Amino acid sequence: MAAMSWKEILLLTGLVVGCYWNSLLCGFAFDDVSAILDNKDLRPSTSLYNLFRNDFWGTPMTEERSHKSYRPFTVLTFRLNYLFSELSAASYHLLNVVLHAVVCVLFLRVCRLFLDKTSSLVAALLFAVHPIHTEAVSGVVGRAELLSSIFLLAAFLAYTKSTGADHSIVWAPIALTVVLVAAATLCKEQGITVVGICCVHEVFVAQGFTLPMLLDTLRRVLQGKDGFPYAVLQTLLKLIVLVISTLLLVIIRVQVIQSQLPVFTRFDNPAAVSPTPTRQLTFNYLLSVNAWLLLNPSELCCDWTMGTIPLVESLLDLRNLATLVFYTFLGLLVYHSLRYRHSSAKSVIMALSFIVLPFIPASNLFFPVGFVVAERVLYVPSMGFCVLVAHGFKIVSHKGHLKKISWLIIGVLLTTHAMKTFNRNWDWESEYTLFTSALKVNKNNAKLWNNVGHALENQNNYAKALQYFLQATRVQPDDIGAHMNVGRTYKNLNKSKEAEEAYLLAKSLMPQVIPGKKYATRVAPNHLNVYINLANLIRANESRLEEADQLYRQAISMRPDFKQAYISRGELLLKMNKLTEARDAYLRALELDPTNADLWYNLAIVNIEMKDPSEALKNFNHALELNPRHKLALFNSALLMQESGEPKFWPEANRRFLIYVEEEPDDANGYFNLGMLAMDANENAAAERWMRKAISLQAGFRSALFNLALLYSQSKREMDALPALDELLRHHPEHIKGLILKGDILMNHKKDTSGAKACFERILRMDPTNVQGKHNLCVVYFEERDLPRAERCLEETLALAPNEEYVRRHLSIVRSKMAAMSAAGQPLTSAGGATISAKEEKQKRVKGGKNVRKSPTERGGVGIEQSESLDSSQSDKRTKGKSTKEIKDIEKKRAAALKRLEEIERILSDCISPLRNVYS
Repeated sequence: MAAMSWKEILLLTGLVVGCYWNSLLCGFAFDDVSAILDNKDLRPSTSLYNLFRNDFWGTPMTEERSHKSYRPFTVLTFRLNYLFSELSAASYHLLNVVLHAVVCVLFLRVCRLFLDKTSSLVAALLFAVHPIHTEAVSGVVGRAELLSSIFLLAAFLAYTKSTGADHSIVWAPIALTVVLVAAATLCKEQGITVVGICCVHEVFVAQGFTLPMLLDTLRRVLQGKDGFPYAVLQTLLKLIVLVISTLLLVIIRVQVIQSQLPVFTRFDNPAAVSPTPTRQLTFNYLLSVNAWLLLNPSELCCDWTMGTIPLVESLLDLRNLATLVFYTFLGLLVYHSLRYRHSSAKSVIMALSFIVLPFIPASNLFFPVGFVVAERVLYVPSMGFCVLVAHGFKIVSHKGHLKKISWLIIGVLLTTHAMKTFNRNWDWESEYTLFTSALKVNKNNAKLWNNVGHALENQNNYAKALQYFLQATRVQPDDIGAHMNVGRTYKNLNKSKEAEEAYLLAKSLMPQVIPGKKYATRVAPNHLNVYINLANLIRANESRLEEADQLYRQAISMRPDFKQAYISRGELLLKMNKLTEARDAYLRALELDPTNADLWYNLAIVNIEMKDPSEALKNFNHALELNPRHKLALFNSALLMQESGEPKFWPEANRRFLIYVEEEPDDANGYFNLGMLAMDANENAAAERWMRKAISLQAGFRSALFNLALLYSQSKREMDALPALDELLRHHPEHIKGLILKGDILMNHKKDTSGAKACFERILRMDPTNVQGKHNLCVVYFEERDLPRAERCLEETLALAPNEEYVRRHLSIVRSKMAAMSAAGQPLTSAGGATISAKEEKQKRVKGGKNVRKSPTERGGVGIEQSESLDSSQSDKRTKGKSTKEIKDIEKKRAAALKRLEEIERILSDCISPLRNVYS
């Protein structure tokens, strides 16, 4: 056995890179979407334990809808990719290319066991470039094949070391083989078939037996003429160890899948549900189809299900000739390899073992699988094919006159295969390119039409997607999924009537309810979504809620473990205000899937509706324990803590809002609520920063603009509040509280009575019964010294709010003022509102600093105290020229008046409610 050189390794690696470098430019396509994009097991927030309890697609193995494909080691490599590059497709494709190069090198090492140096290199080169491998290498989910092949080849190489120089048994390599077989199986199920390959190698290569020799030995033992030779006993012992190890792995595997096979339908594999002899004829014919793909990989297709290959329903079908030719050729090879002991026979028997044994699990001959033909499952069988081709090349090249021709053929074969592989990689660039390329090969597969439609749907090209979905229904009229796709697309196009008709047609194709009949074996779990989709559509009509609920219950009756039906029904019951039933629906769903963070979140929402915030918070926390970065749970639990009003919750609420904005950096609501928490904690700088961030992300953010203005007002930065209020009122001109705050600032701080008056009048035009706006307008009239109008205004306000004591008291103040001015012979109004002399106006400006108004957050509006205090100063001016006694009497009256003003101030402070409303 010749060792590998570095030149050979570099040649293989370079050839792999040359053929597959363009796959790094591809995205996620076909099964990659479910295995990578939709698989939560890749996320660091998911426990590693989930990788060993869920299937390849992230579905718990305990669920009947699981595909039962248990490949935790493969998913672990996906998770490592996610750790380094998250969902950057290039890194996933790069690792696949590297793994394919490793497989090629290991395969060369294996070939050296039963081929010469040149032939083994030819086999490895052909394997490196064979176009049948594009699905396994360029499709990310094909990594299961690559990883399993690495451990499979490593296990085989380890086993070849189990025979010592003296033909004794070396147990360490056997133990290593068992470990590597287990690892191969945890990458993909077919990895266990390497045990069969090891057995074939042990009997027919290592021990050099032929079938006639074995039969003769068995005959002699049975006749009692001789015992088992020592070599045979050694072989039996090794094989028994391998077989027992295999049985243990099989038992464990059966336990993992809950002793259940996955549910497949006639749409996945039509022959699997066909009667005899159609099933047998079709499955045997498919062997020749797979063999032809290895021989002539010119027309490759990513999906061979449904009507791609019509059923072979009769012995008279000419395709049975292909089956006959296949079995004849295979029988001749088997006969040649088992009858003779020479090296050629050994090469052929090992080639056949690599072709046949790894393909058995996908052959449909012993149990049905979820596909008709899948190119990626030919990855390992193609190794045996490449060995056969290389062995044939060896035979032909040793004939002198055919040597050059054989090298020319191999050169052309390698070149054309490499070019085909390189071009085929471009088909995997996106889902659209992949499925449209498949339609060029096969137009009778409704699934392909559906998948092109899905690709267009993902681009929001619903009109064009509808055309493909409708074509799928024409190709396969009984395809429930196609009619569901049509219905969903009509819904996206806002054609509810057509959508309902499509869903009803899909529903009519479902099996009829038969009491006591189990449906899981006949109905694909995703087809049950027709009930969900139809119910979700009709429940938009408030008069059809009960009809929608009936559909949910029908789905549950067909599949009591149909989790999505419980979830959707819970949402509907919540909408119908049947809170107890909604809670029970979510609890039932949690029994089926207690690790589903979304379910705990939904249950928390029901608790909020049931006015049970403590239970809601507990369930939000459950959701966050399962998924610490569950965005909705983070946001709503933090909001619940914030609304509780308990400062002890504020730090944790702040932490959760901060995580939320990390997850959703463009959602203004997260920053707004951080600002509200900062306001509650009197952290004004932080509050301002968060509010401004929210406003920058969402122009015209109503609550953020108002509370930013309120923050400035509380911080005595009233002039900064005005731009925020102007922006608020530009987007929301009807914002009454904003108008009140602006009017108050204009009145109290800018002395802009007319501007304030315009704000309050605008409020009353929108809502003539608004007591606060009306009262503040009355104050404006008082400030303008139009006491009669102020009196009438307050009377009207009192009529609107007869129980508001502060309005009654203010009316009393105005009337007292009017009486005092009348007694003093002063006019009650002035031109334009007041009759104040120039000298009095000057004093007003000088003494106007005495301002006893409360801030808007304390009072909710403007008051009348400043005018009262100014009148006191004017009274002081009128005391000049009086006698000392008169002056003393006037001073006493003034002191009494000031005392009365202080009492009025206290009353006003107590009776007017705060303005701030964080959810205005």
